[in-house]
Amino acid sequence: MDLAAATILGKLIGAGLAMIGAIGAGAGIGIVTSGAVQAMGRNPDAAGNIQTNMILGIAFAEAVAIYCLVVALLILFVF
Repeated sequence: MDLAAATILGKLIGAGLAMIGAIGAGAGIGIVTSGAVQAMGRNPDAAGNIQTNMILGIAFAEAVAIYCLVVALLILFVF
């Protein structure tokens, strides 16, 4: 295996490993949404407040996935 092929292989493996953090973001979004739906089912009067907090929590969890994507793209195309 020559140096160019090893470099490309290393970039692909590194980008794949960088995207592992997206698994946690997906699980976090699922847990947040599940808890919010259960809370809204138990207390429909507080649905507006719960939904606002749910959207904020989803945005924070999704930010982690976006950071993982940015790192993976940097590994592929910059380094």
